[in-house]
Amino acid sequence: MISKKTRGLRIASLVIAVVMFCSIIVLSLSGCKTGGTVTEEDITAGEDQQTETEVEEEDAAGTESTETEETEETEEEESSIANLEITGNINLLSGLELSDTVQNGRPVAVMIENSPAARFQSGLINADIVFEVVDEGGVTRYIAIFSSNDVEIMGPVRSTRIYYAEIARSFDPLYVFWGTYNEAYPVLKNMDMDLLDANSDAHVPYTDAGWRDYSRSEISWSSAFIDTQGIKEDAAGHGYSLEGGQSPMKFKLDAADSERGSITDIAINISLPAYLIDFKYDKIKNKYFKSVAGAPHLDFESGEQLSLNNVIVLVTAIDGPIDAAGHMAVRTTGTHGAGNAYYFMDGDVVEGTWGRSSIFDPFEFKDIDGNSILFNRGSTWICMIPGIDRLTY
Repeated sequence: MISKKTRGLRIASLVIAVVMFCSIIVLSLSGCKTGGTVTEEDITAGEDQQTETEVEEEDAAGTESTETEETEETEEEESSIANLEITGNINLLSGLELSDTVQNGRPVAVMIENSPAARFQSGLINADIVFEVVDEGGVTRYIAIFSSNDVEIMGPVRSTRIYYAEIARSFDPLYVFWGTYNEAYPVLKNMDMDLLDANSDAHVPYTDAGWRDYSRSEISWSSAFIDTQGIKEDAAGHGYSLEGGQSPMKFKLDAADSERGSITDIAINISLPAYLIDFKYDKIKNKYFKSVAGAPHLDFESGEQLSLNNVIVLVTAIDGPIDAAGHMAVRTTGTHGAGNAYYFMDGDVVEGTWGRSSIFDPFEFKDIDGNSILFNRGSTWICMIPGIDRLTY
C-alpha cells in the first residue's frame, strides 16, 4: 500500500512535469517565424536573445561539450537567418538599414565613361549598383545608380545609347547623361522616363549641374562631371518627383564564415584587353575587389580600390556594329529562358536566369529552380556579355 506522503510526492512531481512541458511548448511557439522574411528589428533582437542565452547556459553548465553544442546551434541559427529575406526600413538598392547616413531617395542613374583616358573615375565607389556594357569600338560605359547617399562628384559623365537608357528605365530613375546622337532622342522620350541632359536643352530638359575639369583630361568626353544635389535641384525645377523608383534587388545577411565559398577570382573578357574585368574575392571581408586591364580599379578622390558585395553576370544578345557610326545593339528584355545569369556572393556562385517583361519593368534575378535570388546588402556590379565563353571563374 502506498502511503499518503508518497502519493502526495508523486502528484506534486506530476504537476511540476506538466508545468515544465507546457512552458517549453509556449517558449517554442513564441520563437517561431510565421513567414520567410526577417526585419532589421528581428536581427537585433535575435542577437540580444542569443547573447543572454549563451550567458545563462554557460553559468548553468560551464562544460566544453555544452560550448560545442552552443557553437553548432549558433551556426545553424545564423545559416537559417541568412536564408531569409530582409525587409523593413532598408534602402531599395543596397538593402542597408536607413539612418542619418543611408537614404532611400529616388534612384539617380548617371552615364559614366570608361575609356583609359577617363580613369580613374569619381563616384563609382559610392554607387549602389553599376551596370557595365560594351559600346562602339569595344569601349565600355557604366550606368551608375545612386540612392543610399548623395555624391559630390561623379564622372566623367558621358553620352547615352538606347540600350543604356532601357537599362536605366528599369529603376524608374532620374536619368542623367551628356548628350546622345540625334536619332536616339525620340526613342528616349518615348520611354516615359525623367530625363536630364547635361549637354543642351535642344531635345529634353537640361541640367546645368555639370561642369568640365580639363585638369583631369584634355579630351572633352573625359572632362565632364556632375553631382547628385545639383541634379535633384534641377529635377525638382522641371517638376520631376524626388521620391519613388523601383529595384530588382532582394536581400539577405552575409553567409557565416564557415559557409563562404572558395571562388576567389572572377574574370570577364567583356571586349578588349583594355577593358578586361577581374574581381578578387576576400573571404574575411566577404567582398570582391575590382581590377580593370590588370590593375586595381581605384576611386580618383580617395585612391581606394572599388569593392563589391555582389557581382552579377548576365548573358544576352549583343550585336554590332549596326550602323556607320559603330553603334551596338544589346537585348535588355526577354523571358527567363532567353538569358542565363551567374550570381556571385559569399565566395560562391548561383547559376540561374534573368528576365524582364518590358523596359518599364525591373529586372528579375532567379536561380535555376525559379526562386528569386537574395543578395548580400551593399553594392552590386552587373556585367552584360554575349556568351559564357567571356566568363571565367
